[in-house]
Amino acid sequence: MDFSLSSDQILIRDTVRQFMETEMRPILREYERAEKFPADQLKKLGDLGCCGMLVPEEWGGAGTDTVSYALMLEEVARVDASTAVALSVTNSVVAVPLWKSGTDQQKKKYLPRLARGEILGAFCLTEPQAGSDAAGVQTRAVRDGEHYILNGTKAWVTNGGVSGLYIVFAKTNPAAGSRGVTAFLVEPDFPGFRISRYEDKMGLRLSRSAEISLQDCSVPAENRLGEEGQGLRIALESLDGGRIGIAAQSVGVGQGALEAATRYAKQRKTFGHPIAEYQAIQWMLADMETEVSAARALTHFAAWQRDKELRDKETRGREVGATQSSRAEGRDTASRPRGSHASRAKLYASEMANRVAYKAVQVHGSSGYSRETDVERYYRDARVLTIYEGTSEMQRLVIARDLLRH
Repeated sequence: MDFSLSSDQILIRDTVRQFMETEMRPILREYERAEKFPADQLKKLGDLGCCGMLVPEEWGGAGTDTVSYALMLEEVARVDASTAVALSVTNSVVAVPLWKSGTDQQKKKYLPRLARGEILGAFCLTEPQAGSDAAGVQTRAVRDGEHYILNGTKAWVTNGGVSGLYIVFAKTNPAAGSRGVTAFLVEPDFPGFRISRYEDKMGLRLSRSAEISLQDCSVPAENRLGEEGQGLRIALESLDGGRIGIAAQSVGVGQGALEAATRYAKQRKTFGHPIAEYQAIQWMLADMETEVSAARALTHFAAWQRDKELRDKETRGREVGATQSSRAEGRDTASRPRGSHASRAKLYASEMANRVAYKAVQVHGSSGYSRETDVERYYRDARVLTIYEGTSEMQRLVIARDLLRH
């Protein structure tokens, strides 16, 4: 097995790292205090190709592989997780489903603008009473001639209020349950679309999370994404890829916390010696580095598996996970569906980031509790990683079902 990065992947990693160190880190504390959305920085990242990495070049994207995408998100999150989640949502759960399920007219209208960072995307699935139960959405969509009329409320919409395109999931046939959900491409200036409030969050203070109210929101029928009833499939496939993005974001948070703790341990002295010379500190740093490396390996493998499945699907025209050979190789983890790989990566990496951020604060001692340190921000930002795009509990269900099925 070859775990080395290609020259293109190294170039992407190093370019994004340099940008984040020179353009973002110097102004991050100021932005954090003001809770300022990094619109200018995201536009520059779009110029670098970071807003449409998984979109083919013919639609204005960079057309990279998923490993390159994971490397980009890790380097962004290593400095600022808020910027990383804005990019993750735009890439994984907006641009990709639009590319896969959209009409040529829809792709021509929206994809190049998303890929260039001219507009950001938002994913509107969660509701006040529907989170992990994606099929339980209560938002309704009724066909009215050449339009659909949407009514409902969407909660915790990342990039809400700063996006130019929202993928909204609503029930067109409530009696059909999960098969009655349909996806729509909604622009913020459509009649009946309104940002009702913004969330006041523990972490990710630079990121926007909004509640959206749809009151007789009129959406052209041509903006339906896919066919009626295909919405839940589109949502779940999008979240599958999105979990790789959150895993990469988690690795970045862990790496950033590890680096901050290592620097501090070398500089901070007690009793005339750097605390890095004490075994207690060394063991914490060793555990942190081991966990970050393990999470990175799981994330890169999930990304590689996603690319492999896409290549196989193109050549064979059907899912690898559904073949007879994959069922026969029950214990071969490489033959399992991509979803379980993404869930393993997301589960371990997100919980790793919380453990590593905790230890980073502990290494800093009382100074780690100060908002003047990076580790305090990493600690707050890490907490949501085990919640959004599928809680840790839901990931364990996916993994266990896959394990028991094989």
